[in-house]
Amino acid sequence: VQLAESGGGLVQPGDSLRLSCAVSGFAHDSYAIGWFRQAPGKEREGVSCNTKSGTIGYRDAVKGRFTVSSDNAKNTVYLQMNSLKPEDPAVYYCAATMRHLTELAALEDIWYDYWGRGTQVTVSS
Repeated sequence: VQLAESGGGLVQPGDSLRLSCAVSGFAHDSYAIGWFRQAPGKEREGVSCNTKSGTIGYRDAVKGRFTVSSDNAKNTVYLQMNSLKPEDPAVYYCAATMRHLTELAALEDIWYDYWGRGTQVTVSS
């Protein structure tokens, strides 16, 4: 089971980025997939989740700006980030678990078993 994030970079406030999470070793829709981020000096926090039942959830700070999608043929999950703000910079990670989680639990990193190495997102004018 491997996950690999890509798509991070340096953008200006208000810009967009699309992060990718390439999944190998399992079909992404057989697992719950979460996106998390960790800024320097802060705890890792859940950004979005896609539970095994297909429920998609977002933390309040990104609702309306971030959107999760997937491409079954590529076994890849995406995080489209629009209207990026100065508070969004962090290392972004995708993670997977076979657990059946509620939407709320799926935003908690303790439930995830497999993690990618992360991709850096920087927002600066």
